[in-house]
Amino acid sequence: MSRIQTYQVLPNIPSELEFLEILSRNLWWCWKKDAIELFRRIDLRLWQESARNPLRFLSAVSQERLEELAQDNSFLAQQQKVREGFESSMGRSLIFQDLPFTDNETIAYFSMEFGLHESIPLFAGGLGILAGDHLKAASNLGLPLTGIGLLYREGYFHQLLNSEGQQREEYPVTDYFHLPIERAQDPEGNEVRVSVAGPFGEIQAEVWLIQVGRVSLYLLDTNLQENPPEIRDITARLYAGGAKIRLAQEALLGIGGMRALAAMGIFPKVCHMNEGHSAFCSLERLAQIMESREASLKTALEIIPRATIFTTHTPVAAGHDEFAVELVKPVLEPFAERLGTSLDEILSWGQLEDAEADMPLSMFILGMHMAQHCNGVSELHGRTARRMWSHIWPKRHEDEVPISHITNGVHISSFISMEFASLFDRYLGPEWYLKPHSKENIERIDDIYDEDLWRAHELNRARLIRTCRQQLVKQYQRRNAPQAATEEAETVLDNDALTIGFARRFATYKRADLLLKDPDRLEAILNSATHPVQIVFAGKAHPKDNEGKELIKQIFQFARRANIRKRIVFLENYDMHLARHLVQGVDVWLNTPRRPFEACGTSGMKAALNGALNVSILDGWWCEGYTAETGWAIGHGEENRDHEYQDAVESQSLYNILENDVIPCFYDRKNGDLSSCWVAKMKASIKMIMAQFDSQRMVEDYLKRYYIPAAKRADELMADSHREAMQLADQTQRLRDLWQHIHVEAPVCELRGAFRVGDRIQISTRVHLGELQPEEVDVELYYGLMQSVDIMRSSQTIGLEVKETHANGSYLYGGTVVCQESGRFGYTVRVTPRGDGRIKSTPKLITWA
Repeated sequence: MSRIQTYQVLPNIPSELEFLEILSRNLWWCWKKDAIELFRRIDLRLWQESARNPLRFLSAVSQERLEELAQDNSFLAQQQKVREGFESSMGRSLIFQDLPFTDNETIAYFSMEFGLHESIPLFAGGLGILAGDHLKAASNLGLPLTGIGLLYREGYFHQLLNSEGQQREEYPVTDYFHLPIERAQDPEGNEVRVSVAGPFGEIQAEVWLIQVGRVSLYLLDTNLQENPPEIRDITARLYAGGAKIRLAQEALLGIGGMRALAAMGIFPKVCHMNEGHSAFCSLERLAQIMESREASLKTALEIIPRATIFTTHTPVAAGHDEFAVELVKPVLEPFAERLGTSLDEILSWGQLEDAEADMPLSMFILGMHMAQHCNGVSELHGRTARRMWSHIWPKRHEDEVPISHITNGVHISSFISMEFASLFDRYLGPEWYLKPHSKENIERIDDIYDEDLWRAHELNRARLIRTCRQQLVKQYQRRNAPQAATEEAETVLDNDALTIGFARRFATYKRADLLLKDPDRLEAILNSATHPVQIVFAGKAHPKDNEGKELIKQIFQFARRANIRKRIVFLENYDMHLARHLVQGVDVWLNTPRRPFEACGTSGMKAALNGALNVSILDGWWCEGYTAETGWAIGHGEENRDHEYQDAVESQSLYNILENDVIPCFYDRKNGDLSSCWVAKMKASIKMIMAQFDSQRMVEDYLKRYYIPAAKRADELMADSHREAMQLADQTQRLRDLWQHIHVEAPVCELRGAFRVGDRIQISTRVHLGELQPEEVDVELYYGLMQSVDIMRSSQTIGLEVKETHANGSYLYGGTVVCQESGRFGYTVRVTPRGDGRIKSTPKLITWA
């Protein structure tokens, strides 16, 4: 059937309960414990059966129950309390005032996925959860931020495991009627549609709106009756199609997202690309600036990158999308005319300089080219990204590659358990969540009685084990397992045993099997008569990752061994609901990636927030979070090319840590008392997360380091008919034209031989600038401690000054170095353009002596 007309029937909510409908259509409820409790109070069993989806839940509540609640003064009083909190949260934020944004201006945050709640299936894993936390934190802070994504009707797959542990994928269709979405409208009240050129032809998409507290999230959807099947399927599934589908999704996200904002009268003064998927947005921004501001392409290319942030999450080069030139041409060809340039020029923005014309277009390089502000998501990941992409800046030292870092954080209110939230309300004050990283809140964690903290944690562990048993029973029943096996599943795990959690995407570099390298030793650990240990595994492998699927199968079959099957379980279909139970209930969070391939790894942060102790390789965020007080490190941060050797060494290290440190500390309970050692580490772990790894701290970092400077710079460059931007364009072109004539002679040291700490060394060099003037460049002495004959361990720069002016554009430069520490040093001289970070980091505009 086709051309079916639809209508919607809503539950008949009594007027006394009308706020429930308002609440159910704003995802603010999903991180407010009292709002969740309000829904649970209506009918707890039905709430669980409705998968904690308020719209689906309210549609199923009987009219009789609604009428009963409308007369329940106790319920109405609780509803009023939640309503007052909601209306207060929706008011204007006083945290940040006088931001450089007018009413129709925004920070546009583009992401291929958003993990907001399990009832909104728009995410696959960590990238999406991080994006969801970013929106929630921005709402808490009252920032003028707008999310842009895609509305997937089948989302990411549901994982099913057969009796052998083989993964199978299902894609249930999402019922839009049960999503808190509404059609986006333009200023005149018309529903918004956009059109984008793609590899299948013209893509028509409608735009939907989800409210995430104070933040609006706009989602593009191609499932329109007038679209042909291949175009309707563009927004069918997340990360499931081939190159054509991926290209169409990314064109729709970047180009279509920008066009949707324009249609709604929203001006993205600053754009933040969460990974390279949305890099095409910069092409549409260029065209819109040129058309609305009557700017040239060269001028627009000075404005857009300075108002753009690009965050990379992938420390594996193969994880970044590339598209063949012939495939991407239909997306780019319309821009050649709009931008007044050639297709080859546009392609070059996503290719290495001097690359062959048929080199694939890299979405990472396009994103980097169009963003002055680039960052990784942890300190180590920043270093890894600089090393990985240093070939884009071939003449620069790795440390000077213009990729910084802002370490991820987690949205505390979304992942803290009910019991811990109540404890914090009591000991820290009811508004602790507004500024969780304040010094006062962190210090008050020590005021919590050890007994109270441990009792809350035991309740969380008991809930996790109950959830594991319920999940396993469902898994066995679906597989038609014998009744005896189903009954045994109801008794797995022990409420009092040390519980380890390992849950994440099953990729080979995450090494889920590291704990299984010595099966006999692991069995002995699990089956200790006095100090038992149990492990809960969960996670999905990408549908095309056969190696990841084999890892799941290996662990699944190991867990079926008769003597350990009550001590180790694998839960299928890992999602946000299961993740909350795991991070809230385990005692130890295990993470065993092959360094340095874990960009950040925020699941360990969520576990630590709930008092779990991390046992992890020193990778991602744990390099910054680890101390002897907060958990345990596997190894010392080694990186080894011999993976087999590395796995053997680190698996033994893991067993040693468990046997000699973790297990004795957990069971150190003299006279039946608590383990003071363990509880002290729990408190240190919680304080560490609140102080360093809160998503509000993360978003404040983005605001102060990137959003505000980018917005102010955009205002400056577009002022006075974009006069400064035109000057920058002329200067950039002049530098590119004349840079080849620069020549730097070898620097000369005034004295020779050994020096003493405190000595001053005079350095000079002759620099030939050609037609460029000294005020257009920076001549710097580059020096530092040597690691080997031609490699510096660390480097510093000192600006040199013109000492003499000679004929034909030649100058003598000189300066002084003070010897501040002993060691073997090296030095040279270089010339770079004078200007802001965008100019100074231009590839190839650097000349060395």
